[in-house]
This record gives sequence, structure tokens and C-alpha cells, in this order.
Amino acid sequence: MSFWPEFLLIASVHLMAVASPGPDFAIVLRYAVRFGRRQALFASIGIGLAILLHVSWSLVGIAVLIQTTPWLFKVLSLAAAAYLAYIGVQALKSKAVPHPEQAVAGADNDTVPSAKKAFIAGFITNGLNPKATLFFLSLFAVIISPVTPLFYKVIYGVYMAVATAAWFCMLSMLLTHTKVRAFLLLKGYWSDRAMGLLLLALAMHLLVSSFSN
Repeated sequence: MSFWPEFLLIASVHLMAVASPGPDFAIVLRYAVRFGRRQALFASIGIGLAILLHVSWSLVGIAVLIQTTPWLFKVLSLAAAAYLAYIGVQALKSKAVPHPEQAVAGADNDTVPSAKKAFIAGFITNGLNPKATLFFLSLFAVIISPVTPLFYKVIYGVYMAVATAAWFCMLSMLLTHTKVRAFLLLKGYWSDRAMGLLLLALAMHLLVSSFSN
């Protein structure tokens, strides 16, 4: 079999999926604007690494179990929605940045989470998302041929993890550019609260779509 046609198809489908707005985008946007480039980059790396979790589940068959076991799917959906709602509520409680110019310069570090916490936030946001698991299950079941060697499938998985992290790192760099972040910070807590509403909406959508099936 030919490696490149299948790989290019997977890369194209994955690019469209990762570029679409969702919980990952909301998390990176909030961390970039509110806490700065370092935290946003670590959150992006966490999101990328979580892709390997979904790929592993698809390869060993756990994703099929999740899809065919309604109560397990609902438990994962509830956990993901609860986490997104928690972050959303925290964002809604945000107050205006007293000195935006200091925040842009990195001088206001009192409330900035550690790189470890940012990484965990990104990893959990993506890793708990059952919709992401089903996406990769569909990818491996529909696009990737059954005769594709396991070695190639591992390469696909590593590529998607790296590409996802690279995409969100690039987004983090753009959003934390001095002028862009300064403009967003001037909006004060309203931009953060908007992200909170978005995260709560995503949590609600996840619950409704999961429990209506």
C-alpha cells in the first residue's frame, strides 16, 4: 500500500478538525490573553499530548468500548462538561486587570498559574473530551485502511499530536503578540468573561448532545 496518499488525507481531515473552534481553542485563547505566552504554550503542548491518549484508545479498542457503552460515554461526557463548566465559572469571576501594561510586560504574576497547571488544563480539556475520542475512532475506522501496518498508524498518531500542539502554539504566539494582547487586555474582564460564557456553552452543548443520543 502507499503511505503518502493516506497520510495526506489524514493530515487534511485533521487540519480541518483542529482549526475549528472548540474547547481547546477557548482554553488557549483564555490562557494567552489572561496569563501570557508561556502559560498558553504549555496549555497547547498539553492539548497536543492528549491527542496521543485518543490515538492509543483507538488503536487498542477502548474507543469502540466507549462508543458502544452508553453509560461509559455519558460518564466521560459528564466529566468533560463539569471540567469545562468549572473553568468557565472561574473565568466569569475574573476581574479587570488593574494595570494592563504591566500584565503585557509580565510584571503582574500574582494570579498567573504555573506552567504545570497550564499544561494539565490543556491535557484534561482535550483528554476528557469523548467527542475527540469518537473523531479519532472514525478516522482510524473509515480513512485508515485495515491493512495499514501498526507502525504507520503510530506515525499518524504522533504527527497529529505534534501538529495539534504546533497549531495551538502558533495561535498562542499570535494572541500574545504585544499589540494584540494589549488590545485584548484593554477590554478588561469582559474578554475573559466572554470566554467563560463560551466554555459554559460548550459544556452545555456537550451534555445535551451526549445525553440526547
